[in-house]
Amino acid sequence: MRTDSSPGNLPAREHLPAGSAGTPVLDVVIPVYNEEKDLQPCVVRLHEHLRRTFPYAFRITVADNASTDTTPQVAARLESEIPEVRSFRLEQKGRGRALRTVWSASDAPILAYMDVDLSTDLNALLPLVAPLISGHSDLAIGSRLARSSRVVRGAKREFISRTYNLILRGSLQARFSDAQCGFKAIRRDVAQVLLPLIEDTGWFFDTEMLVLAERAGLRIHEVPVDWVDDPNSTVHIVKTATDDLKGVWRVGRALATGSLPLDRLARPFGDDPRDRDLTDVPKGLARQLVGFCVVGVLSTLFYLLLYSGFRSFSGSQIANALALLVSAVANTAANRRLTFGVRGRGSAVRHQAQGLVVFGIGLALTSGSLAALNAATSSPAHSTELAVLIAANLAATVLRFLLFRAWVFPDRRDETEASTVVASHNPSSPTYGTTTAAHQQHPQQLPHQQHPHTPLPQRPNATAPQAPYTNYDHNQTNEFRAGEAADRTRGDATMQLQAVRPHDHDPRDTRDAR
Repeated sequence: MRTDSSPGNLPAREHLPAGSAGTPVLDVVIPVYNEEKDLQPCVVRLHEHLRRTFPYAFRITVADNASTDTTPQVAARLESEIPEVRSFRLEQKGRGRALRTVWSASDAPILAYMDVDLSTDLNALLPLVAPLISGHSDLAIGSRLARSSRVVRGAKREFISRTYNLILRGSLQARFSDAQCGFKAIRRDVAQVLLPLIEDTGWFFDTEMLVLAERAGLRIHEVPVDWVDDPNSTVHIVKTATDDLKGVWRVGRALATGSLPLDRLARPFGDDPRDRDLTDVPKGLARQLVGFCVVGVLSTLFYLLLYSGFRSFSGSQIANALALLVSAVANTAANRRLTFGVRGRGSAVRHQAQGLVVFGIGLALTSGSLAALNAATSSPAHSTELAVLIAANLAATVLRFLLFRAWVFPDRRDETEASTVVASHNPSSPTYGTTTAAHQQHPQQLPHQQHPHTPLPQRPNATAPQAPYTNYDHNQTNEFRAGEAADRTRGDATMQLQAVRPHDHDPRDTRDAR
């Protein structure tokens, strides 16, 4: 699993302002391998649809995955005949490799892809990318499994698709409905941070991208689609399914061990700076309570089983101490990862030591309860002992949560409030600059205000020249070593889109500024 460095936390989603400029808004990538027959009809149909219905400038990029037939020649001919078409040649196969390479090199703020067979109705394309342009969502996917979708395909593929999505829901807790539909889009600023974390270069690329995005808290928009199965599809179902299951295991293990820096994909709350300045709001309290309760119930059951086992060969005090010690270590580890979201091995020993202190407090409560029970009656029944221990553990649980939240796993962000880093978009760089809290209080001093706004480009006239595409020569098909564009440092000078300034607001807004 890749752990490359990334630009940092994402800024708040902003609506890309409309206007006129040379950079295409949308770059639709069509990954192909030996598609000499279907490529030209696909590109011509897609180009005609975008020309008629898409209100902004666009580009169609053919990503050739080391084809051995005449697909490269067909792509080159389309590039020379249609101004909005570009071709991209890779010498290694892999749909994920092609998408990562082309998306990493593209200068368009919205990146999409679709399969060459155009199984998905193109009327869903504008609804797919609209939430990304508006700033509402980070990724968008077409879903064949939504209730309002209309799908024509065989029972075998339907069964495999639904089974695969059930596996994702059960193993990776995925909430999106369709991971493998070849109809997706992503904002370029999100892709720059997310793509370096994706390891797969084949068909599992889509799933890995969506799982990581969802776990990082990014917003995924789903569009119901009309979809007709291509009976001539060359996908090897058994091999693809095997690779996908291996990918599920790899990603699940990485998420469980906390080896992925998903915090780099975090979004701030809201678009309005007055909303971001909200204070004294508990961070994740409801989620932490739910997680703590679930872990607590499981720990209590585990504790009772241990106590019953230890009680068979020892006294009640010894059995209680041993059971509470073992369950406390497991409880601290589970709450550390699942409730408070602490990943990796850093400070794990300190957390366990603090957890043992909390264990000592719980031991005092439960042991004191047993002592009081033995003082009240000389030989209490086993069921009475369990009832007393349950009541004592409930009291200890409340105290344990408060201590965990305030002492063992405190929110460290509050300690560095004075030097809080806020991500801001710099139109001259693919990364994000930072400003301190002092700049938040005086937004007129923000660096990005020194740059004029460059609006979102409209679709140009047929005779208007197209802006040059990064690393492309319009007169010939380009060849790139696989992964070259994705792994090199990107010095992007073509992207000149500036997000709406955070302090800009409608003067008719009567809310009190904070």
